[in-house]
This record gives sequence, C-alpha cells and structure tokens, in this order.
Amino acid sequence: MPKTTLTLPDGDAEAYVAPAPGGEPAPGVLFVIDAIGLRPRIEEMADRIASWGYTVLAPNVFFREGTAAETSPTRDLREPGAREEFMGEAMGRVGRLTTDQLSRDLPAYLAALRALPEVAGDEVGVTGYCMGARIAIRASGLDTGVVAVGGWHGGGLVTDDPDSPHLAIASAHATYAFGHASNDGSMLPEAVTALGEAAAAAGLGITNEVFPGPHGYSMSDTSMYDEESAERHFDSLRTLLDSTLRA
Repeated sequence: MPKTTLTLPDGDAEAYVAPAPGGEPAPGVLFVIDAIGLRPRIEEMADRIASWGYTVLAPNVFFREGTAAETSPTRDLREPGAREEFMGEAMGRVGRLTTDQLSRDLPAYLAALRALPEVAGDEVGVTGYCMGARIAIRASGLDTGVVAVGGWHGGGLVTDDPDSPHLAIASAHATYAFGHASNDGSMLPEAVTALGEAAAAAGLGITNEVFPGPHGYSMSDTSMYDEESAERHFDSLRTLLDSTLRA
C-alpha cells in the first residue's frame, strides 16, 4: 500500500495510506500512532481497518524529530529489555510533541485525510494508541466533523493540567470507545471514571472499558502484546466505526 508525504504548517510528514478494498471512495479514518513510531505493525493494523471498508491515513506524528525510519526501532522489541531501552528515547519525542504543535498538525492531518480521492464525505473517525489516544481526543475537540474516536491503552487522558486531553470532549460531537489496559499506572480507575463523566456531561456516547493486559497490548511487535485484548480492541473499534460512519 502506498506511502505519501503530507505538507503541514511546520514541515513535511510521511504517512501511510490504506485504501478501502474495491476502489470506491469510503469513509476516512485517521490513525494516530503510538510512541514507537510509524512502522510495519502500524501499516498492518491500518490495512486491517481498511479491510472493513474504510480509508485509513497514518501520519508520522514525529516528523519534527526525523523520518519514520529514524524514529522507529531497529531492534526486535519482543526481546528482553529491548522495548524498555527504546522507550527511554521515544518518551523524549513524546514530551516534545506539544499541545500547541498538535493544534497546527491535527487540522492539517484531517484536511489531508478528507482530500484523499479514496475518502468519501467529511465525517471521519480517529483511532489512537498509547499517547495517540490523547491526540485522538484532542482531534475531536478541534473538529466537529470527527464523529468517532477510539482510544486504546492510552495514558494520561485525564490530568490536572489546564489542557488535559479529556477537557476537549466538552467541544466535541463524537462518539467514543476506549479500551484501557488493566495494568496501567498512567490511567488509574479514577481517571477512567472521570473520562466517562466528561462524555456524559457533554451528552456524548461512550464505551469506556478496561481490557486485561498491559499498556501497549495491541502492538504485536513488542513484549507488551496481549492477543485477547488486541482482538477485543479491533471488535470494539469496528463496532464504533460502523455505527457512526455507516449509520
């Protein structure tokens, strides 16, 4: 499937495009990657979502830091200690991706998605993983055409900061589905509750579940993979997209 280059306010970003089968335009989905980068596992997941009848765009959100190859691992993160070693570097990139930068990037990502000839309609979905779940929520607060948001093993979705991701829900028009990891100190039970309360206060639908397994359960190329929760996430995401973008 093709790679493309997106022209953004702060530079150019590589992106992976997974078109829906059959060649006809289909509803669009923005795929927000995890901290580990734009790599074959992301492409594989985007292809699977596309197979359901969606066109998926997965940008390299770390384009300011380097290319997809430069910001992705070179070791097998299923090996003992490899993921932990890589994450020391990766979390620096996550910390440098600021809310201000995202306020410029996200409208450009969504515009690029809608401009793809393989995409039909202006209403789109966003699915995000780990730190990408935070970004997915922010996208819904910036663009009322985002009607579906999936967030999977996300951390820090609810904080005490004045720009906490969950506060974006108040200005959104989306339906949400979350699959939190049961073993995740970055998303404690009280934060899960607060996230649900934010959606309820905004009058928005939400599926707010806790899946068994560690943070990063959907990533089969790391030591954190949990097949049961990964498959459960795909089921929940498909239900969300079908019920919103195909309603």
